[in-house]
Amino acid sequence: MSNNWSVYYIRFKQYLQLERSLSKNSLEAYADDVKKLENYSSLFLNNQTPDKFSFKQLQNFVEWIATMGFSATTQARVISGIKTFYKFLVLENDVQQNPAELLETPKIARKLPVYLSVEEIDNMLSYIDRSTAEGERNFSMLETLYSCGLRVSELTNLKITDLHLNDHYVKVVGKGNKERLVPIGKNAAKLIKTYISSIRSQVQTKKGAEDVLYLNRRGAALSRVMVFYIIKDLAKKAGIKKVLSPHSFRHSFATHLVEGGADLRAVQEMLGHESITTTEIYTHLDRQFLRDNILSFHPRNKK
Repeated sequence: MSNNWSVYYIRFKQYLQLERSLSKNSLEAYADDVKKLENYSSLFLNNQTPDKFSFKQLQNFVEWIATMGFSATTQARVISGIKTFYKFLVLENDVQQNPAELLETPKIARKLPVYLSVEEIDNMLSYIDRSTAEGERNFSMLETLYSCGLRVSELTNLKITDLHLNDHYVKVVGKGNKERLVPIGKNAAKLIKTYISSIRSQVQTKKGAEDVLYLNRRGAALSRVMVFYIIKDLAKKAGIKKVLSPHSFRHSFATHLVEGGADLRAVQEMLGHESITTTEIYTHLDRQFLRDNILSFHPRNKK
């Protein structure tokens, strides 16, 4: 970034870090959005600083982003990032009127997330070789992922001191360092206890990972990539053709709760969604589930 822009960038990053407690990934995403705006300014506006932008110029920037071939989802995220940036500039009195306030985001077709049936999850877990230490860890880990509906980073960051297994809940640190309490089933709790006493206790823990629940062979915290790899490998063995990720277990957790009649607010709380609209996607999944069932079992649809 040029000197003029770098001052804004540093202050914006400090604001996101200190006042909004955002994760490193989120900080990088916001920085990338502002970088796109700076690139546009450099190409078309003689490196004009952000405080000089008009609504019309920001509209032109949005049109430019669209011509760059980004998906509607990426465009929407960039616009959201720029809106946050300008809210910050208003807060800091760098601009009096917010030129980004009326920017419109492209309409996004809501993609229904990929989820697994209970049978598919059981099938995948059946391919884990539980006679090995690694297998027992993976079994416990994936059961916890599904039982609690965790994000992959929440799983890999889970601490032993966050476990309250006798009270049937775990403390989870989610997006923006927000804590929430998530109920945990008896089966997952039992598997965690077995893993801690039989497997984890035999691993020499690396410095800094003393309180981390799931460790790799070298005694360090498991990486997110490793969890991806484990799931992809099991899906392949189980003959599941869906494109899966650790998030598929979270989607499955939510879908099965909604299908079972769980209260949407309770599901929102357990998932740590800030907005109920994010959770509402699972009601769409539920309707699809009902529709598919009706079409499959209605006598007029049977061959």
